[in-house]
Amino acid sequence: MKIKVGFGFDVHQIKEGHPFIVGGVELDHHAGAFGHSDADVLVHAICDAILGAANLEDIGYHFPNTDPQWKGISSLVLLKHCIQLIRDKGYRLGNVDAMLCLEAPKIKPYIGQMKEKLAEATGLDIDDISIKATTNETMGFVGREEGVVAYAVCLIEKV
Repeated sequence: MKIKVGFGFDVHQIKEGHPFIVGGVELDHHAGAFGHSDADVLVHAICDAILGAANLEDIGYHFPNTDPQWKGISSLVLLKHCIQLIRDKGYRLGNVDAMLCLEAPKIKPYIGQMKEKLAEATGLDIDDISIKATTNETMGFVGREEGVVAYAVCLIEKV
């Protein structure tokens, strides 16, 4: 069996009055991530991990922020497209392990919902999706709540 590993990273500014969508779930917070799509930092990192594992460029290549068709779109739509791209190359997604880095809000109450949304978009079992969160101990742009960061790794398998 042929397996490959992919790594993804994403970062978005946090701005007052924007919705905060993470893992397809809107978080209850006074500010949110800002970007061309829904700025879902977690899904973007997962997309890059999947695309990287299959040697399919990156999320900006497939969904450029200069293309109006992606303006405001749910990142779960982008994730489904990435899954189709690896299927077209003869791969399937095996698992995802992701880490969020932000000061607020607390992520733990939302993790179950995020896993459900990601499982639906990827076809994975919830048990094959790991989402963790940490703070930046008040240091840097994350610590000042100016931005949010996500990292993801994934395994893909040749079908």
